[in-house]
Amino acid sequence: MSSPIEDYALISDLETAAMVGRDGSIDWLCLPRFDSPACMAALLGTPANGFWRVAPRTGGRCTRRAYRRDTLALETEWRSGHDIARVTDFMPPRTQSPCVVRVVEGVSGTVRMRSELRLRFHQGRVVPWVRETGVGTVAVAGPDAVWLHADGPVHAPDRQDPTVLDFTVPAGQRVALTLVWSPSHLSGAPPPLSVPAETALKETTGYWRRWAAQCRYEGPWRDAVVRSLITLKALTYAPTGGIVAAPTTSLPGCIGGERNWDHRYCWLRDSTLTLSCLLRSGYRDEATAWLNWLMRAIAGDPAHLQTVYGVGGQRLLHETEAPWLDGYEGSQPVRFGNSAEHQFQLDVYGEVLDTLCLSLRAGIPMPARVWSLVEALMGHLLLHWREPDQGLWQVRGPRRQFVHSKVMAWVAADRALRMGELLGRNGSSDRWRELRDEVHREVCREGWDPRQESFVQSYGSSVLDAAALQIPRLGFLPPRDRRVQGTVRALRRLDHGGFVHRYGPREHGVREVDGIPGSEGTFVACTLWYADALAATGHRAQAREVFERALAIRNDVGLLAEQWDPDTGRQLGNAPQAFSHVALVETAFALSPDPSAGRRDPSAHRVPRRHRASA
Repeated sequence: MSSPIEDYALISDLETAAMVGRDGSIDWLCLPRFDSPACMAALLGTPANGFWRVAPRTGGRCTRRAYRRDTLALETEWRSGHDIARVTDFMPPRTQSPCVVRVVEGVSGTVRMRSELRLRFHQGRVVPWVRETGVGTVAVAGPDAVWLHADGPVHAPDRQDPTVLDFTVPAGQRVALTLVWSPSHLSGAPPPLSVPAETALKETTGYWRRWAAQCRYEGPWRDAVVRSLITLKALTYAPTGGIVAAPTTSLPGCIGGERNWDHRYCWLRDSTLTLSCLLRSGYRDEATAWLNWLMRAIAGDPAHLQTVYGVGGQRLLHETEAPWLDGYEGSQPVRFGNSAEHQFQLDVYGEVLDTLCLSLRAGIPMPARVWSLVEALMGHLLLHWREPDQGLWQVRGPRRQFVHSKVMAWVAADRALRMGELLGRNGSSDRWRELRDEVHREVCREGWDPRQESFVQSYGSSVLDAAALQIPRLGFLPPRDRRVQGTVRALRRLDHGGFVHRYGPREHGVREVDGIPGSEGTFVACTLWYADALAATGHRAQAREVFERALAIRNDVGLLAEQWDPDTGRQLGNAPQAFSHVALVETAFALSPDPSAGRRDPSAHRVPRRHRASA
């Protein structure tokens, strides 16, 4: 039986990440980067698919764990009577070979410990050759080699798979275990660390604390905001600036179902909220790096703009299935890669142009070619904005005229016009203004359901969609508009146990819209959008209540998955999910004493009078 998703904590070196359970087991690790094949995949299968457990020989769940304050160093403790042992897990920000460090410390008494390592390369499938060397144990298969080093007195029983090290830690004694990856064709063992483990731990915690200290948020939820920002930073691929949606794949939206997707990639639609979140919180360097990644990734023909790219900006993310993995609690198939790369999602044009406009307004240096890109994107949009698409939720059913996609087409034209004003480029403004006005009229006519007094998911549909909560934030209509107020009231029907579904009605809407059988949990980001919309429309007390409810479903170390099941009280979906943590930060700002602090782009709320009057 797999551990609950909320049992896992995250450690990262800003190029990949490991998921550490309450039992001291790393059950998910891809090396050398987020989207590499997993070498520990017990999370999606069984211990036979790879894990690394460091815990007392008696086993069991820990009695306490927490991150060191404002860091990504995880401390896990086991207590048995007066005997206490602590394991501190961390990954130093990469300056050499990627490594995971586990420092075992005797706190009181004496504890008998065991390190048990089973490596399975190529997504938990390939059994490596394992051999002992004079400097540690090495496992080799194909292009990968992983070395295990110990800097204290350990005993290796006569078995190699799993590799077992037994040792005893009395009070005050430490043993450091280091796992290091290197290409298998390189001769010799890579150094485990360039400095002693204690020094590496001090440097790593210092790095995170210096980074966290830049956070400008000073409101009542500072600890939650800082933890979310650290999580977003941990999901950053430092060499390029790309941010993955999550470090995991195929954690299900429904236990036993097939809503299992690979989120170890970078979605364009996350860019606007992520960039806004980082800028507002004081992190210009990360925002600049993300913008540079974005410009490289989308370079080329705008007709071939994708919704999702690899961490290096690669476009080919071929989706495959792994039948040798049982799936999390039997949830199959397990998928690697993401076929959303082939989908037409109209909203990404608006997201890209919103990001560029926000960056320009924030004073981030813009590449000289940015205006040519704006013109190319708008030229493509002028020809194709009327086409149906797969929408924000990248449904695998038939294309539709999604209301949110059309709203984002309006955003694209609006932001292109704003950038033209800022840059003194008005050559195409008439055509873009006509597009903006036409889209606005059409959405207000075709996307509005007078019976429900709400915007709906797609033209001619009665299905409600939480994406409509974005309408006031994007500036399409002001919060006081009767249609925004009506939509917020209507979307209460998406509530389930105090949390919000993506769309509904639940009985038939999920299956009909996205073409995938089965139900799913409520969406954390949608719940936070609802809190934001409540605050914007004058219901701040209710908004705070919804926000506090969302905060309460974080796990014990402050992490959020993509979804939440109110019936079972469990997290669902890939974890930790960047979109959930971005929404948390955005809502914390929106509920701050200064309401304007919560807006992504305050000027976006000043909607031209002719749009306010549209039918």
